Amino acid sequence: MQTYLINNFGSTTSLKSILKELHKSGMDIKRETLNRYINILMDAKIIYECKRFDLKSINGEQKYYLSDMGFYFATNTDNRINYGPALENVVFNYAKSKGYDISIGRIGKLECDFIMRDNMNNYGYVQVTMTTMLNRETEDREYAPLEMIKDNYPKYVLTRNDMIQKRNGIIHENIPQFMASGKLF
Repeated sequence: MQTYLINNFGSTTSLKSILKELHKSGMDIKRETLNRYINILMDAKIIYECKRFDLKSINGEQKYYLSDMGFYFATNTDNRINYGPALENVVFNYAKSKGYDISIGRIGKLECDFIMRDNMNNYGYVQVTMTTMLNRETEDREYAPLEMIKDNYPKYVLTRNDMIQKRNGIIHENIPQFMASGKLF
């Protein structure tokens, strides 16, 4: 179970889907046992839970992020990594270190990577991606969820090394520069 959560960090997960996979592989455990095990991993600061910000949903989807990417490399002999979840993990931990409450968001069928809330109940919306410069479809996919949000809280697209662009009032930032300067959402 631990290996599954570590190897699938940043992926949308639900207890129901994990239990289903465990049952398929012949492991018949109860939901309470699984929940207790996940809580042990969170209490040990191996993983952090990031719940969905959606009052209409009752299916309990959430994502888990690693407190340290070393856990991923310690449990894998193949050290290739998917940069999308890895960058999300970096941004998640940065925001957590700045005291934000962090959720994942769903806007219709689109997902907003993070909804940040500070201690004054100010919000910020964040999309994280390696690049938006592959093609127009990639750019549109990253900006679309933020463009659908109709409030006046700041919206960010954070990338690894793109040239900074402007689009519909959405703030585009380079992740290392954003973090090095100690910016807040």
